[in-house]
Amino acid sequence: MLDILVLGSAAGGGFPQWNSNAPGCRAAREGRIPARTQTSLAVSGDGQRWFLLNAAPDLRAQILANPPLHARDALRSTPIQGVLLTNGEIDSVTGLLTLREREAFTLWATRATHAQLDANPIFEAVNREIVPRLTLETGISFSLPNKDGTPSGLTVTAFDVPGKAPLYAEHLPSREGETIGLDIGDGTRRMVFLPACAELTPPILERIGSADALFMEGTLWRDDEMIRAGLSPKTGLRMGHISLSGPGGSLETLTDAPPHRVFIHINNSNPILLPGSPERSAVEAAGWSVGEDGMRLTLGAVS
Repeated sequence: MLDILVLGSAAGGGFPQWNSNAPGCRAAREGRIPARTQTSLAVSGDGQRWFLLNAAPDLRAQILANPPLHARDALRSTPIQGVLLTNGEIDSVTGLLTLREREAFTLWATRATHAQLDANPIFEAVNREIVPRLTLETGISFSLPNKDGTPSGLTVTAFDVPGKAPLYAEHLPSREGETIGLDIGDGTRRMVFLPACAELTPPILERIGSADALFMEGTLWRDDEMIRAGLSPKTGLRMGHISLSGPGGSLETLTDAPPHRVFIHINNSNPILLPGSPERSAVEAAGWSVGEDGMRLTLGAVS
């Protein structure tokens, strides 16, 4: 069994973004279209014990909105067994500070991401004696244990992804493992979590092609989207994101994507957020779902 919860599906800043008066953000703010929190998923091998994939700044609200993640045993308890980070970006790690109330779980990340956390003393609020920081080695598959050491039923493989350093670390030398994807399976079925990717290389395409589900970054519709809107001087590629449309975009490249294919990490400027837009129609015609908070996908049944 591979149980997947989409806790948040927006890019950094969420949807609506706090300082945006764009039409889509106005519509979300007024309740005319769904709002979205920043991207994080939860996965489970038994529907009871869960692992978070990234820890968004909205994590407290995401936990409250998803009953499977609620405390249900001791006076203080959690079904959350661990957190696996794909990078050290602000919108991937800030939620760790929500989990600082002396509750045991395991924090998994690459050496590069751990080093970025280690360099910021605020993350020492997540007590290392209670929350061990363990290393994800790229390309090496391992059985993911629950926090008590028992098997979770899940196997994880981290893999390198073209990307960039977090915004706050761009002035430092680049390090291997700053951006990864996660391949997670139950021995029969597999999902790929790819919330940031600057290029779909042949090894990544091969991995995606054999998976049962793909949660793929859908940050921007077009590479110069932010520039055209007057929101940023940076292209999507400069920010470490492949675009959906155009030559080499994810819609063109991922024609053999898995049967369950969901765009996540969607920026507030992306027109696929607008129901009825031509861009949304193109995505759906290609067999993709536009991620929404609260989506749940269960691959297989409990044996």
